[in-house]
Amino acid sequence: MAFSTHKLSASIGVEIRRLDIARPLDAATVSNLRRAWQYDGAGVMLLRDQRLDRDQQRAFCALFGTIGGRAGALPTRRPRAFEGPDYNSEDMLVSNIRVDGRPIGVLPDGELWFHHDMCYAAAPNRASFLYALEVPNVGGDTMFCNMYAAYENLPQRLKAAIEGRRVLQAFDEIQDRRLDLHAIPVEDVKHAWQPMVLLHPETRRRALYVNRLMSHRIEGLSEADSDALLEELYDYTEAPGIRYTHQWRPGDLLMWDNLCSIHARTDFPAGERRLMRRVTIAGEPVVAAWNA
Repeated sequence: MAFSTHKLSASIGVEIRRLDIARPLDAATVSNLRRAWQYDGAGVMLLRDQRLDRDQQRAFCALFGTIGGRAGALPTRRPRAFEGPDYNSEDMLVSNIRVDGRPIGVLPDGELWFHHDMCYAAAPNRASFLYALEVPNVGGDTMFCNMYAAYENLPQRLKAAIEGRRVLQAFDEIQDRRLDLHAIPVEDVKHAWQPMVLLHPETRRRALYVNRLMSHRIEGLSEADSDALLEELYDYTEAPGIRYTHQWRPGDLLMWDNLCSIHARTDFPAGERRLMRRVTIAGEPVVAAWNA
């Protein structure tokens, strides 16, 4: 099936036009989409004006890999998601809509700092597919940054400083904000030690694997030196020159590769409804660039 591609920014993102993904797609079309996603879009791809029910969204996602699930709650923690009769751990709502005072989805309100989805898991989900059902009139935008470019833009001094090192990634979906690991034992939240630079399994390119929301401590450094180095790296991961900001419309399907991109959400009015449906693709343990 023919479609056209249009760059969303100079560094990251590609839009696919003239393609209805609710319909079955042939193998050649899927192959061309995958190439556009991974190379033209460097891991971020947009399809607008789609009409997808839950099964159609899942069927499209499954063309790119095995459907993934959530990381799983720790035994002592309760998940934030509303677990009503429609709950499905593979089909997650992201929403500020509330029923009986409880959000029907996760990550309901306000701003979210830049992050990689599930980098705190031993085998992070490879990709996320977010479909817009209801969007606020203002705000709630999603920003993406290219982590290939972030690594390539590092001066040699910083590349040398992080070579061979791991970083502690940790997150608590109940709080939806950066953790204070002085106040919360890391054992009480989801966490994993990950390489600071990964080798992408498909493109074989190096990508920086740190982010402001979930990266906490660099192995082998003092706390002060770790904090200083991470702050310096964030200037590169969040640089405006490697960024695309997406303003949502109902019917948008955005898919992103969690190994080579980070994303963030801008604030939006609490009184405005936002309803998204997310499906993910399962991944493998992250491969360090220096171990390949």
